[in-house]
Amino acid sequence: MMIDLTRLIHDGLPVFPGDQETVLAQTRHLISDSYTNHQLSINMHAGTHIDGPMHLTDSDRYLHEFSLDRFIGNGCILDVSHEKSVEYKPMYEEKIGMGQIVVLHTGHGRLWGQPEYFTDYPVLTQAFAELLERKQAKMVCMDMPSPDKYPFDVHKFLFGHGIFIAENLTNTDRLLSLTSFEITALPLLIRADSSPARIIARSIE
Repeated sequence: MMIDLTRLIHDGLPVFPGDQETVLAQTRHLISDSYTNHQLSINMHAGTHIDGPMHLTDSDRYLHEFSLDRFIGNGCILDVSHEKSVEYKPMYEEKIGMGQIVVLHTGHGRLWGQPEYFTDYPVLTQAFAELLERKQAKMVCMDMPSPDKYPFDVHKFLFGHGIFIAENLTNTDRLLSLTSFEITALPLLIRADSSPARIIARSIE
């Protein structure tokens, strides 16, 4: 079974306050131009995307320069819904395996398209971020726009330990019933700090 965790890219896609709007327009029409074409203008942090270390640190390494195996791995889902912050819990020591891609189901994705989606989201505590570092997580994925708020210390900590951040996922609740799954989270082959991504989960029986 495959589960798509990606938000649809469309004209007027919601963006983090201050970011440039997404514009997707049909520029050619079959009847008048003999072919169909669309043009997309999108910033790298709109919709479902992966943050790379260049985003908030002085790294000079573009996202496409990392090995593909950094974006594929066994997944782990944590149900942290209705919690004001994602705290460290001793049970996570066994729940999270070494080198996994950790997905957080916060339930915040239900607010997608509403202004409070970008303002009232829960944040990751430093203790939880340190757990991810100890577990050598490849990536942490979430159904919210960011793991933290200004000055984005959790972002910087995770980047400093080689952990990518995937934001604005959807359908994370569908992972809760799976016993084992693999995450594929591929950025575009693009020379940029970060990238929109198609993120899917594949159930492993």
